[in-house]
Amino acid sequence: MSDRIAIVTGGGSGIGRAIGLRLASDGNMVAIFDLDGDAAAATADTIVEAGGKALGVQVDVTDRANIDAGVAEVRSNLGRPTILVNNAGLSLDSPFLDITAELWQKSLAVNLTGTFDCCQAVLPDMLEEGWGRIVNISSSSFHSGSPGLAGYVSAKSGVVGLTKVLALEFGKHGVTVNTIPPGFIDTPMLRRTVEKGFVDLDQQTAKTPVGRIGQPEDIAATCAFLVREEAGYITGQVIGVNGGRNT
Repeated sequence: MSDRIAIVTGGGSGIGRAIGLRLASDGNMVAIFDLDGDAAAATADTIVEAGGKALGVQVDVTDRANIDAGVAEVRSNLGRPTILVNNAGLSLDSPFLDITAELWQKSLAVNLTGTFDCCQAVLPDMLEEGWGRIVNISSSSFHSGSPGLAGYVSAKSGVVGLTKVLALEFGKHGVTVNTIPPGFIDTPMLRRTVEKGFVDLDQQTAKTPVGRIGQPEDIAATCAFLVREEAGYITGQVIGVNGGRNT
């Protein structure tokens, strides 16, 4: 059990929601950031109803001023955050030659720059506390790519690189930084990609050694371990949660 204060971006649904609920069940106070303010509030309400302490904040991770305001709200209402889970993401699927500059920049802004900005906004609190845990949710697509997802795969590959740099820079300050690249996880984002024909769910499930699609709770369980005190010797690592794929 812990009484740390955690921020989970993209916590209104899918993997982020599962992570927020799990961290709260482990005793952390949790701030849920999401572009959809109602979804953020709903996740926070679920935590509170279960006896935890939580805050839902509408935050657009492509807006640095909005991120800073959200973090300030967390400090004011809960205290200094020392756990950050960068989960907010957006999959903009398009054949490569049809990708516009706008689509490319949006994918980078949400999936990579948003992670950078959130880390930069919260790390000072971790340094003041002499303790911190950052978990960046990347993507297993960085291993082998994925047709039609050039922007998403490129941005998530950048998240893996950023994770390794931050681990080297801040390890001596008691801050660990790791990344989880989920495999095929049953989320609204994956379902939308399947519906558009970019992913064959049955085919991909058949390729998974454990024989099933992953659940958001699978990612949440790994994240919950990485933010604990006893995970303090694990940093700069890519922790695949993929049912045996991409090993």
